[in-house]
Amino acid sequence: MTEVEERIAAGSSPDGRPELPALGVKGWLRWAWRQLTSMKTALVLLFMLALGAVPGSLVPQTGVDPIKVADFLEAHKKLGPLYDKLGLFDVYKSAWFSAIYLLLFISLIGCVVPRLGVYLRAVRSRPPKPPRNLNRLQGYEKFTVEDDAPAVLEAATAELRRRRFRIESYDGAIGAERGYLREAGNLLFHFSLIVALIGVAWGSLFGYKGSVLVIVGGDGFANSIAQYDDFTSGAAFDTENDLPPFALTVNDFKATYQQDGPQKGAAREFNAALTYQATPDGPEKSYDLQVNHPLKLDGSTVYLLGHGYAPKITVKDGTGQVAFSGPAPFLPQDANFSSFGVVKAPDARPVTLGFEGFFLPSAVIDDLGPRSIFPDVLNPALVMTAYYGRPQPETGKPESVYQLDKSKLTQFEKDGDKLRFQLKPGDSLTLPDKAGSITFDGYTQWVKLQVSHTPGLYVALAGVLLMILGLMASLFIHPRRTWVRVRTEDGRTVVEVAGLDRGPERALGDELEAIGKVLKKQEQV
Repeated sequence: MTEVEERIAAGSSPDGRPELPALGVKGWLRWAWRQLTSMKTALVLLFMLALGAVPGSLVPQTGVDPIKVADFLEAHKKLGPLYDKLGLFDVYKSAWFSAIYLLLFISLIGCVVPRLGVYLRAVRSRPPKPPRNLNRLQGYEKFTVEDDAPAVLEAATAELRRRRFRIESYDGAIGAERGYLREAGNLLFHFSLIVALIGVAWGSLFGYKGSVLVIVGGDGFANSIAQYDDFTSGAAFDTENDLPPFALTVNDFKATYQQDGPQKGAAREFNAALTYQATPDGPEKSYDLQVNHPLKLDGSTVYLLGHGYAPKITVKDGTGQVAFSGPAPFLPQDANFSSFGVVKAPDARPVTLGFEGFFLPSAVIDDLGPRSIFPDVLNPALVMTAYYGRPQPETGKPESVYQLDKSKLTQFEKDGDKLRFQLKPGDSLTLPDKAGSITFDGYTQWVKLQVSHTPGLYVALAGVLLMILGLMASLFIHPRRTWVRVRTEDGRTVVEVAGLDRGPERALGDELEAIGKVLKKQEQV
């Protein structure tokens, strides 16, 4: 047999290096599990989760604003479909985001649970014996006393117990240890992160959130999917059966503003007077809804998010029929509530009509153009322009009530110029070519309400609070070991005190000096 054949038979490669056995399926699975449950992997996954949430803030989301998603797809013919395939329009429900979330959850459990066993074994273990050469430690002090060795050890034991050390007696020495709560704090931090993830997942699966604009003094709001402006819910939430059947009406809304001084116009108070019914046949109750005082109904919470103005407008077409009548919500554009809005009358005949412009609660028209100089209603005015177009068939495509599609409309003209007009409450304008008229009947207000149900909120909050507690314990508690060795030399009692600490060395020196002062009843030179 040749030398090469002998090496191969002995389990070595032809060049003399030992052959490693194949891992096999179990070996690869064990290796993958160890990689997944390492702290390094958990940190990478946590970073990926934070990075993956960024598109949810930058790209319009289907659950928040489906109209913006449709507009994005319409405006970006190539980029839009790519985003859709990647799930960027619904990031938090996408397969890749859920995979990162689940892997992080598994990684944390696999990382923390074994460490818990190690920690429990360390807690049950005895403080170690003193090293042979105590003088090599970072904190060390040696002195002699007149007391005998047993008395010194007894005094050292009492002092170390007073300082909350665990004590173990050895032959002529004492081993003491404290600071076990540091690792407990570290474990608490990671377990609390798991708790927080459970709370977030619970809320994402079984919760919902929606917002709706409600006209003050209008028909009100009933808690059903059809009445929300935008609505998103968890995968396990049943929108048909799990929504609580409450209804509410906004009877009045009052806002107060600073009247003078450097903060003139600043908001001071918002109050929405509601009447609500928790169930369809329940009694009607009143509630004063404020920014920091939400209404809680059957596990759901109603928040006051914002408010604005809704001018009351009547539009008649060329045949004299009313094509639109009622309040039209206008959206504030600045701190003084210069509000932009549109009015659509697609059923007007012989031409469809559309209007866009501004409602100004305290109107001023100067070199800067039409604008409002105060958020409260002091001099209301409606400044608008008008459009007309041929009647179009219904397509079923969703459209924003706050935007006017002017691609198939033409702006009215008067005396060769684009038609622009200003109306005070009660004023009317007849459109050119007998196309119809518009009347500014007055104004009311609207409020923006958010209705949400987050069942895992308190679980996530508890997890965050426990994370802070665990982080503080891991940062401010330092594991520390202290040894006291006593021996008799030439009729004198020699005492050695040494310590080992992961914290600041100065703090350890101060503690050893304090222990030494207790033991030194009469120092001998």
